[in-house]
Amino acid sequence: MAIARFPSLVIDCADPAELARFYGTLLDWKVESSSDDWAEVRADYGQCICFQQVADYSPPTWPTQSAPQQMHLDVVVDDLDTAEAAVLQLGATKHDHQPGTSFRVFLDPAGHPFCLCVS
Repeated sequence: MAIARFPSLVIDCADPAELARFYGTLLDWKVESSSDDWAEVRADYGQCICFQQVADYSPPTWPTQSAPQQMHLDVVVDDLDTAEAAVLQLGATKHDHQPGTSFRVFLDPAGHPFCLCVS
């Protein structure tokens, strides 16, 4: 039997509401903002990603480790080209370093790497 359920991921950032809107739109999850320093997105089935404000936040510098990536999300998409256009419109940036062919690396508005994956 599990000790706990519905783990959530908490991501440091400068602007929790902005990042919650980005991931809420990307995943089609409900955005909830409870304060200036905390926001979250939640799936209908309970999975949650939270965003907390950090003073003097510095984004990662992936793929170097001078400022480690801290975390990254891999999300599955049906078509890389279609998904790429959509996340760029949301405010993502495509990273110059693309180390694979079945996924693409982007940076969210706070600079965290995330990957669109076809498998």
